[in-house]
Amino acid sequence: MTRQWKSLVAMAAIAWAAMGAAAPAEAESLTLASPDGRITVTVSDDGGQATYAVAFEGKQVIAPSKLGMLFAEHHGFERGLAIAASARASRDTTWEQPWGERRLVRDQHNELAVTFRTATDGPARELTVRFRAFDSGIGFRYELAEQDALRGEIAIVEELTQFAVGERTSMWYTPSDEFNRYEYLTRTAPAGKVDDAHTPATFRSESGIHFSIHEAALVDYSAMSLGALRPGTFEARLRNWQGGPKVKTKAPFTSPWRTIQIAPDAVGLINSDIILNLNEPNKLGDVSWVEPGKYVGIWWAMHIRDRTWGREGIHGATTEETKRYIDFAARHGFAGVLVEGWNIGWDGDWFNNGDLFRFTEPMPDFDLEELGRYARSKGVRLIGHHETSANITNYEKQMEAAFDLYEKVGVRQVKTGYVADAGDAVRIDDKGIRRYEWHDSQFMVRHHLKVVQEAAKRRISINAHEPVKDTGLRRTYPNWMTREGARGMEFNAWGSPPNPPNHEAMLAFTRMLAGPMDFTPGIFDLRPNERPPLRPDMPRGDPANRPQTTLAKQLALYVVLYSPLQMAADLPENYEARMDAFQFIKDVEADWEQSIALAGEIGEYVAFARQGRKSKEWFLGAVTDENPRDLSLPLSFLAKGKKYRAQIYRDGPDADWDTNPYAIVIEEKLVTGGESFAVRLAPGGGVAVRFVPVK
Repeated sequence: MTRQWKSLVAMAAIAWAAMGAAAPAEAESLTLASPDGRITVTVSDDGGQATYAVAFEGKQVIAPSKLGMLFAEHHGFERGLAIAASARASRDTTWEQPWGERRLVRDQHNELAVTFRTATDGPARELTVRFRAFDSGIGFRYELAEQDALRGEIAIVEELTQFAVGERTSMWYTPSDEFNRYEYLTRTAPAGKVDDAHTPATFRSESGIHFSIHEAALVDYSAMSLGALRPGTFEARLRNWQGGPKVKTKAPFTSPWRTIQIAPDAVGLINSDIILNLNEPNKLGDVSWVEPGKYVGIWWAMHIRDRTWGREGIHGATTEETKRYIDFAARHGFAGVLVEGWNIGWDGDWFNNGDLFRFTEPMPDFDLEELGRYARSKGVRLIGHHETSANITNYEKQMEAAFDLYEKVGVRQVKTGYVADAGDAVRIDDKGIRRYEWHDSQFMVRHHLKVVQEAAKRRISINAHEPVKDTGLRRTYPNWMTREGARGMEFNAWGSPPNPPNHEAMLAFTRMLAGPMDFTPGIFDLRPNERPPLRPDMPRGDPANRPQTTLAKQLALYVVLYSPLQMAADLPENYEARMDAFQFIKDVEADWEQSIALAGEIGEYVAFARQGRKSKEWFLGAVTDENPRDLSLPLSFLAKGKKYRAQIYRDGPDADWDTNPYAIVIEEKLVTGGESFAVRLAPGGGVAVRFVPVK
């Protein structure tokens, strides 16, 4: 500040004092830069409001946007805010994942903690906002210390966090306030035309900058979605308890991190570890019992109506049928066999009978203990299944006994399910009143963590379906391995419409930024509803419902869509009919030393290279939308100048997801590290490659 300006400020203060008023405080701004200096965050208290803004290489990403929160019975943080203190720190460490997209993760960031103070509308109180700037984006969270003005139970009624992205910024998202939770096709629109959105939501500014808004470390808080405050500006929208506030808490507490991943191109968003780095380290200690791998299961047969979950048709979960799957898994090197429909509660309208599920009582035709023994004798394990129909109280009453039973019979992984309309998760309160909560409410966030913690006590891992979204808690609880949280393969059996050819290329840049997804790829019978039914009273679905992919694309999905638990989702007989293509599923790994997004555009195409953690072999996968595409991909991930045998599974010359989905060429070529790899993708097509070093 110049001497002349200081003098003017002093004179103004004297004038305000003469009028009996306090002089307005001069606005203060603080700036935080990423380690490489390309990303900057500016924090200000201008006008008595806490705001932040974000820029990339000097270009605006987030215009000045408000921070703060309001409480039901306490004075909040909205007006009269001034920066009272700040602290800076930096970090550059590397930590190791027990499993994941990459073994080693670098955490390099600069940090700025800004404490805002206000005495407006009540007693003096302070709120700290902690910012971390990485080379690939930023994260910030609220930290509320214990203080006289905020004693007792605190009910958060609004989080005032805003994201001013601009009206004309392109946006890819799914709606947040509709019945089917996260399971919608990705929508595209200018941000100014969007009313509400789940996160991750992905954006491209008019200047070409790509960014994604999400959250990390969602613990004991309501999940955040984006609600339009005005065109092009979103506010953090928290899901409320039924008849109550958004969040119930007490000081001291910290909110989840609000994250903004930033990159000059689309693939730069994928090559980011912000979400993981903003989570706490592993709290479980030794997790050598958490085992990534591939599995098969009694699942797809029910979706295509070959079998039924209950006994009113051809029951799928029988001892005999399960042994058939176990034998198939053992012959081909799969670690697990999932069985759905094994327990009491599936008969009749199970969607609405969550009260009736019994998690320790098998159907009469399913011998759980014998099957656990039989599987172990074959070097395979049963994968358990707990469908709750989102009746949480019923499940939690039985959960510990159910996990004890699974531990006894050798189950190491459990798929949980919460099939119900959004907002219909059942909670019986302490007065016996039946309450209905949202799937992404604080109540459900608490429930999912309770499941993971109880499972960990028995050395059991969790694969959650109809879940709360992934926010990187797999770092803190490594037995929380994967989850659904988007439209998976089953929509191709009965969806209206099925997933279109661009779906997987959308997921890579949206849902998959949150973390692993149990998409259940590997369908080889690409027209399942055209086969005659096994029984006249079990007719097939609409023939139009089928995977809108080529066979080669089904293989590529094992590399493109990451999950540490990968399902070979089709029926054993369909794999046995195409053993040449099935070989890639047998060879590909599910746990990776490194992962690199090579190329892609949102909803158009994407290409990945991943190095297996066990074999150290590299695998490549690329998929496209409804358009054919010629790609030239750099083999820069291979050792330069070294020779490799490329085992290639690519679309045939006349392949097309609609007219000729089975056309595939399986061939082997010699390639050299550092050169380029050319391939043509058919409409709805893909390519999968295994690189074996030449000795």
